[in-house]
Amino acid sequence: MSGQSHGRSVDEVLSANDTDAEGLSADEARRRLDEHGENEVVGTSGRAWVDILLTQFDSVLIWVLLVAALLSVLVGHTVDAILIAVIVALNSVFGFAQDYRAERSLESLRELTAPTATVRRDGESTEVDATELVPGDVIELEAGDVVPADGRLLEVSSLEVDEAALTGESAPVSKATDPVDAEAPLAERAGMVYKGTNVTRGSGVGVVTATGMDTEVGTIARNLTDIEGTETPLQRELDVLGRHLGVGVAVLASLVVPLLWIRGTDIVDAGLTAVSLAVAAVPEGLPAVVTLTLALGVRTMADENALVRRLPAVEALGSVDVICTDKTGTLTEGRMTVSKVWVNDAVTDLDDDEASSDRLDLLLRAGALCNDATVDDGEPTEQALVEAAAERGIDVTALRERHPRTDEVPFSSERKWMGTVHDDVGYVKGAPEVVVSKAAGVLGSDGSVDRSSAAMDRVREQVRSFADDALRVLAIAYTDSPDDLEEELILVGLVGLIDPPREEVAAAIEETKRAGIEVKMITGDNAHTAAAIAESLGIGGVVVEGRDVERLGETELEERVESADVFARTSPEHKVRILQALKRNGHVVAMTGDGVNDAPALKSADVGVAMGKRGTDVARHASDVVLLDDNYATITRAIERGRAIFDNVWKFVAYLLSANVAEIAIVFLASLYGYLVLPAVQLLWINLLTDGLPALTLGADPQSGDVMERPPRDPERGIVDRSTLSLMGGAGAVSTAVMLGVMFYTLDGAPDVTPYAMTMVFTGFVILEFEKLYVIRWLRETPTLSNPWLMAAVGSSLALQLAVLYTPLNRYFGTVPLALGDWLLIGVAAGVALPAYLVVAVGVRQLLR
Repeated sequence: MSGQSHGRSVDEVLSANDTDAEGLSADEARRRLDEHGENEVVGTSGRAWVDILLTQFDSVLIWVLLVAALLSVLVGHTVDAILIAVIVALNSVFGFAQDYRAERSLESLRELTAPTATVRRDGESTEVDATELVPGDVIELEAGDVVPADGRLLEVSSLEVDEAALTGESAPVSKATDPVDAEAPLAERAGMVYKGTNVTRGSGVGVVTATGMDTEVGTIARNLTDIEGTETPLQRELDVLGRHLGVGVAVLASLVVPLLWIRGTDIVDAGLTAVSLAVAAVPEGLPAVVTLTLALGVRTMADENALVRRLPAVEALGSVDVICTDKTGTLTEGRMTVSKVWVNDAVTDLDDDEASSDRLDLLLRAGALCNDATVDDGEPTEQALVEAAAERGIDVTALRERHPRTDEVPFSSERKWMGTVHDDVGYVKGAPEVVVSKAAGVLGSDGSVDRSSAAMDRVREQVRSFADDALRVLAIAYTDSPDDLEEELILVGLVGLIDPPREEVAAAIEETKRAGIEVKMITGDNAHTAAAIAESLGIGGVVVEGRDVERLGETELEERVESADVFARTSPEHKVRILQALKRNGHVVAMTGDGVNDAPALKSADVGVAMGKRGTDVARHASDVVLLDDNYATITRAIERGRAIFDNVWKFVAYLLSANVAEIAIVFLASLYGYLVLPAVQLLWINLLTDGLPALTLGADPQSGDVMERPPRDPERGIVDRSTLSLMGGAGAVSTAVMLGVMFYTLDGAPDVTPYAMTMVFTGFVILEFEKLYVIRWLRETPTLSNPWLMAAVGSSLALQLAVLYTPLNRYFGTVPLALGDWLLIGVAAGVALPAYLVVAVGVRQLLR
């Protein structure tokens, strides 16, 4: 890295790099190139595609499913084995594609490298490939150049550099050659230039202090490599569920086999039943329904201008309880505009009344003439003045043709003002502390000039007032003695500029807060400006600066992040520390940003959200979600979609696991009496019907109306929480009790299970499961007829069930055709179960609130 070069004098930096203002010799440059390597941003050894593929099998649930597939083969049910294998393969393909795409983050950083650079070699200026630069090289910079390496400035002439992508500063930074405090944050190191930033004005000469991975952008690349991917809450919970299921399946098999064998069941049949129960206990449809539900959410979000790069991020958005947002280009428009003007001793708007028309027009004409920008191009502050004049109805092109520039004094960071001469009038604009100090008076509304000290004091007071509003202030003056632009300056007025908040952001922040989500601004901008923007948007005004973050220990930072609303003057390392502190406090954090400096934090967050239009490629590739319209309000819609998706996943898990509990309980309790009421083939068929289309189509359920009225889901509250367990236990007990009642009624005292009794329990269980499915949807306030796909899936599954009763398939399932009276009995059983299910659902609904 550049070390402490910003805190050293020019001579000290030249000496430390063993060079001088004439640069290196060609031979020395070649030697240093061998020593330091090429000036490229590269990652540490990236993961090979094989490693990325193998990581897709890290999930415990995936391994449980693979074991279930093997057991299915052992009991002769190859269809189930193939279904499970296809599900696992599809999930692995999705995961591989997402992770492989994420590896491109570092490749984007290389695009920031300038293709060529002007360097002094052997005392002469020459153009070389930027990758050949080495520490100690002396480079020359002009407006329009991309800075090819980190460097300490030796000479500057009106040099300004746009460092927004690296620091978050919305306006170009004026450069100088003086050293600054060694502890100064990146945005305040006026004597430095950094690789990948853009020269917007002037020229300069600097000595290269760092190349390649030692540059500031190289440090970001290294941080991106070091940051591990973050699991979403649902991914963690599915892993826990997989471990619990694995243990449960093993215990289940060890209990059922001896129970059935003791009661007289053949040991082979007992073993097959245990294996079938084990397969039935594993929700092989779970990964498929999660993938489908997330994919449907991705498609909907794409229509709403949110491009999802990682499927699990959709669900994670629904769990977010803190949004850490960048300021420039995210909350604000990312461009300077004229906010207020001061003329005639009063603050006015551009569209103010006729009383101030003459003076206001004079101010804007002067600002447009003393200016090098156009409406379409130029330094952002100057461009804002041109746009303001155009909005006022001034034809800037025609104005400049009528009053051509005959002389000028260019802006410089030392002088802090710019002057131009047009005919017999000179115009000056610049820093108010400089221009006001040179002014001989203030122009009044009637054309008179007030030269009193009181008038100048009022001007200075207005400058402070604009600064308190976080405005960048320019003073504009004229002189009738253009031979010396510093003589007899008459102040026309003041212009206050700002990077304005986006119109829709305040309402979006208010909505996210109503949903129980905290909003914190993390920016490289100065504390004063950041606090003013934050307060105007309703975020809050408690500010912590980056230098404070650097001094705080982990415990202190964990306390401070809870109370702070704004983090200003932050570096990429600060942003990551803030995020990690929030995550250690138990928060699920989303981070928005658009610059290179945001990339490490975007990758470290639970959900990284990049801007699509203004965002850099680095930020986009490091993120999980890209906002195609750069609209903060789109985040609110994405969070709403994420919450709805979790609702649908919860419905599926609760439905499926409660069915599995009932299956296991019926077989286990019946085995205590010596009955094998649901043989292996019927168990696997039930599993196929309930894990099949009806469960999958739950992913297309519409969202309930209260998703944004609830607080965020507690990240410590797993998907299998008290509400899920209550539904599993309650609904499972209802299904078990009703079906055991049907079993004993149809057995009518028979010592062995008859095909008729098995068929009644088999068919009745399927009917009860579909009845319970609609009860679970009602529990989440989902309208009954709102999902035609689900209705079609249930109809198809019922048709399949009828096929195994009334076609030759019944010989493979051990079933017999049922008469009308049998269906009436099943209807009675369903009628008994329905109110019991509803009672359970009412209790579970209370737990969900």
